Amino acid sequence: MFFGRDDKRDAQKRGSTVPLLPLRDIIVFPHMVVPLFVGREKSIAALKDAMAHKGPDDKAVILLAAQKKAKTNDPTSDDIFHFGTIGHVIQLLPLPDGTVKVLVEGVRRAKVKRFMPNDAFFMVEVEDVEEQSEKSVELEALVRSVHSVFEAFVKLNKRIPPEMLMQVASIDDPARLADTIVAHLSLKLNDKQALLETESPAKRLEKLYELMQGEIEILQVEKKIRTRVKKQMEKTQKEYYLNEQMQAIQKELGERDEFKNEIQEIEEKLKNKRMSKEATLKVKKELKKLRMMSPMSAEATVVRNYIDWIISLPWYEETQDRLDVVEAERVLNEDHYGLKRPKERILEYLAVQQLVKKLKGPVLCFVGPPGVGKTSLARSIARATGRKFVRLSLGGVRDEAEIRGHRRTYIGAMPGKLIQSLKKAGSNNPVFLLDEIDKMSTDFRGDPSAALLEVLDPEQNHNFNDHYLDLDYDLSKVMFICTANTMHNIPGPLQDRMEVIRIAGYTEPEKLNIARRYLIPKEQEANGLSELKIEITNDALRTIIHRYTRESGVRSLEREIGGVYRKIARDILKNGKRDIVVDRKQAMKYLGTPRFRYGVAEREDQVGIVTGLAWTEMGGEILTTEATVMPGKGKLIITGKLGEVMQESAQAAMSYVRSRAERFGIDRKMFENYDIHVHLPEGAIPKDGPSAGVTMCTALVSALTRVQVRKDVAMTGEITLRGRVLPIGGLKEKTLAAHRAGIKTVLIPKANKKDLKDIPKKIRAQLRIVPVEFVDDVLREALVLEKPEEFGRKTEQQKAPEAAPAAAAPA
Repeated sequence: MFFGRDDKRDAQKRGSTVPLLPLRDIIVFPHMVVPLFVGREKSIAALKDAMAHKGPDDKAVILLAAQKKAKTNDPTSDDIFHFGTIGHVIQLLPLPDGTVKVLVEGVRRAKVKRFMPNDAFFMVEVEDVEEQSEKSVELEALVRSVHSVFEAFVKLNKRIPPEMLMQVASIDDPARLADTIVAHLSLKLNDKQALLETESPAKRLEKLYELMQGEIEILQVEKKIRTRVKKQMEKTQKEYYLNEQMQAIQKELGERDEFKNEIQEIEEKLKNKRMSKEATLKVKKELKKLRMMSPMSAEATVVRNYIDWIISLPWYEETQDRLDVVEAERVLNEDHYGLKRPKERILEYLAVQQLVKKLKGPVLCFVGPPGVGKTSLARSIARATGRKFVRLSLGGVRDEAEIRGHRRTYIGAMPGKLIQSLKKAGSNNPVFLLDEIDKMSTDFRGDPSAALLEVLDPEQNHNFNDHYLDLDYDLSKVMFICTANTMHNIPGPLQDRMEVIRIAGYTEPEKLNIARRYLIPKEQEANGLSELKIEITNDALRTIIHRYTRESGVRSLEREIGGVYRKIARDILKNGKRDIVVDRKQAMKYLGTPRFRYGVAEREDQVGIVTGLAWTEMGGEILTTEATVMPGKGKLIITGKLGEVMQESAQAAMSYVRSRAERFGIDRKMFENYDIHVHLPEGAIPKDGPSAGVTMCTALVSALTRVQVRKDVAMTGEITLRGRVLPIGGLKEKTLAAHRAGIKTVLIPKANKKDLKDIPKKIRAQLRIVPVEFVDDVLREALVLEKPEEFGRKTEQQKAPEAAPAAAAPA
């Protein structure tokens, strides 16, 4: 309700000093009647003082000013706007809860000159703001524009009664027009305060015009949205009505209400299913939503699928572990030959499980070349422990959602492969094989290896959270086994969560045993020859291993043996043979021209040709190194498709030889007048690594001194510029390659003596393995010398200056 303007000024009993009432989130304009609820002690005291000191016209006067921040409970003078409205207290009504309801009327604008000292409430000295009386054609046009815009605003805003439009239309005074309209606009506090502080009515109308235009634009957009939503709701209601009609017709025809039956089935499953408390509450909540939905709606299908996934998961279903260590060892040995360390680790786990009763599942990572039995070993572990077996291939996976699943907001969302596999297994403690974990990659869809960090951490995986389920699932009972060919492709944090067990390639005796025990019976049965007497000799098997396969595992060997049996099957059907013995010649006849040649020792001692040892993913190989000297300008030429590390090893070897040229009896002019060429044959095959350092150094010394290298000596080791021989990796594979090639003596770094226990005893017995610490020791063993003990030695005068550095040389 609005009252007419009172031009007559009220005489105040205390002159220009009045109490101040701070307001929260409201601005009172002149000619505006507002009910207020006052609860703060200071504010109530200010009202009581105003009522106690009424003016001559019996009206209580108070200044109404807004707080800058509504949340401030105990404002100071700085927290209150200094521009407000002088108001009259029309009515004061105390309420039972101690608060006061007051009806105030805004009279005129006023500024606070200063705050008077008063602890009970705010007492301020005010100064009236005179309204400027302006008359012009422009102002008249502005008044009309504001009238028309307000009319449009009222039509859009249903909260303002139409009678208000008639009341505003009768106001011609610009100042009063602005103050009347602004009271009905939903403006921010600062915008209203700015309008209150604008003294010029013309400027006030301009601001008001802009603000109303903005409000009208917002209201128009809201109207469009309401219209669109209304149409959609009408469509949905129509569909719901038709569905209900269809269900009623089905009932009349005697058909079953499938949807209700489905809900009843879910309720029955929920009663009988043991799940986590969180999962049970989630299913109940989703079931409640499902009852409210139309069975034909897309959302109902999504909810049904979600409930099915939760109920079908093995929350507490688990298989009983077979904790008999002796029986488990028998099963592992029955399925696999060798692989001592992985078998020991599984038996240790079972033994501890038997004692502790509850143990977090281990996270093992089998690392080794292809075909050595990593995947089949995981199957054997599941069989030995009596657990279900689940395999998840991670080769080529580059989407994090493959592990964690998609959010339910996406169309066609599903849980990750981890949860899917557990549902398939039907137990929460299977042996879970994460195959080819080193073949994962990363792109814009996320990093799956990072998602596996939580899965493979025993401290975290007891509450694994899949994006689709959005529930904590316990993975701590799962025995995770990962397989990889190499470690360098697996991120460091992921490696840290796994117990790495390296599986080396099989030796020749191991391959023979595997072929006899597993491959030959398997292929004989697979080719329909199990009832016939067919013998493959050891010579034939060795020929297949050496000349038709080049691998660390036995996959190719299995294929070649299968090829032999297929040829035999054809011969039997063609010629009617029954008993067959396959020897070396027969095997070569069946398999055709040999595909590989394996390295063999040199037939005679030669200058500049040294037999080195190399490691590949397929096992060990011998690597011949050649060096030759020719007239030139002192260049070192290195060929053979060598990597950076191997090229640096050659340069280090050359620097070492040049530094000890006098002791080796090499004329220094040779380094200026001759070029030296170091070559590693089979130039199409990339080669890299530091372990050929001693081989290159020996080849260089032999070529420069014209001293022959022993044909039955092979070597491996990294060298330093001071001539120390540093340790290398892959000693077992390299030693086996030397034995296979007919080498008699193998020179290895002294620091690798600890690795000799990994080499089979039979191989060690047939080789002379010499640990060396310095290159001089290598040369004395490898070169054909008349007095090996004197080669490269210094005189007493030469030893003195280098004694200190030699003592400080790194190990």
